[in-house]
Amino acid sequence: MKIKAVRTHILQAELSQALACSRGWFSTRTAMLVEIETDRGIVGWGECYGPARITAAAVEHVAPWLIGEDPVRSDYLWQLIYARMRDHGQKGAVIQALGGIDIALWDIKGKYFDAPVHQLLGGPQRTRISAYATGLYRRRAADPIQYLAEEAAGYVAEGFSALKLRVGFGVEEDAAVTRAVREAIGPSAALMIDANHAYDSIAAIRLGRMIEQHDVRWFEEPVPPEDIAGYRAVRSALSIPIAGGECEFTRFGFRELFVMHALDIAQPDTCAAGGLSECKKIADMAEAFGIRYNPHVWGTGIAIAASLQLLAVLPPHTRPSLMPMAPILELDRTEHPIRQAILVEPLEHVRGVIQVPEGPGLGIEVDRKALARFVAR
Repeated sequence: MKIKAVRTHILQAELSQALACSRGWFSTRTAMLVEIETDRGIVGWGECYGPARITAAAVEHVAPWLIGEDPVRSDYLWQLIYARMRDHGQKGAVIQALGGIDIALWDIKGKYFDAPVHQLLGGPQRTRISAYATGLYRRRAADPIQYLAEEAAGYVAEGFSALKLRVGFGVEEDAAVTRAVREAIGPSAALMIDANHAYDSIAAIRLGRMIEQHDVRWFEEPVPPEDIAGYRAVRSALSIPIAGGECEFTRFGFRELFVMHALDIAQPDTCAAGGLSECKKIADMAEAFGIRYNPHVWGTGIAIAASLQLLAVLPPHTRPSLMPMAPILELDRTEHPIRQAILVEPLEHVRGVIQVPEGPGLGIEVDRKALARFVAR
């Protein structure tokens, strides 16, 4: 079996209302999908996290190197692309492109061997994954304390036992919103916060101390990703576990975070950090360092499916234990017209739990009519 073609699909959809995290407002959702076709008619799908046109250009640049190669040799092809691009892309868009390619190769491999990816990765630890709701972005409405508290209560009513709040809008406002959300969801639901690296370590520590009383499960990206000393300072000052890593790439980048003891919880994005091949290596390294692993997910159903396949094989956080604590899926609940529409059978949660797809490869089928509907102009 040989690779016959590599294609990119840039998708875009307008939102009904603009949303904001600490980095700014956005009014569209985009996606960049990778399609790899073999000479036996098997097609694999992957997704790249990051700026769609930039990652598409990176995929198209390396695509000729894949033509005629055996797609089952996914690790060899990963190393080939990484080595050839090392001088120009140890992080960022090149690795995001490589991640999308790698996911598509695993999808092909699973279809070729008629097995879900999680079987090829070593077999599942679990077949059902608990998810936490990601939402609680700012909207152009009068009172964020009111509408965020209402939104949070809605997620608990849906059956989610955990949710994540966006902060980074000023320490005092963040503290007030965190208190309101905790009061709205009650003491049983887990509450995480994500600053999207809005603060320096001084402000992040101040906020953390103001909200420690609200039983925050983790404080995500409190400072910029390159500020490893800042991560260490925040982690040392607070009782709240510190999470991060969605802006880090490959095992080499995470090695530094782990050696420096900068994180309690690693959050590589499977579509950004190097794909399934690399993220499994990062997960193994995290286990060796005693660091929890909960992947970042911000994409379409392809990204969700890839993350579920990985989550199925990750070890529990607390092994050995009679009550093992399993890693959890980030499930974006904000508006995303493309997310489920491109799947013939959407990946839906039931009371905050999602079944790992059992079909060959990623276990999903892409709706080509939907792709045509969302093509970016």
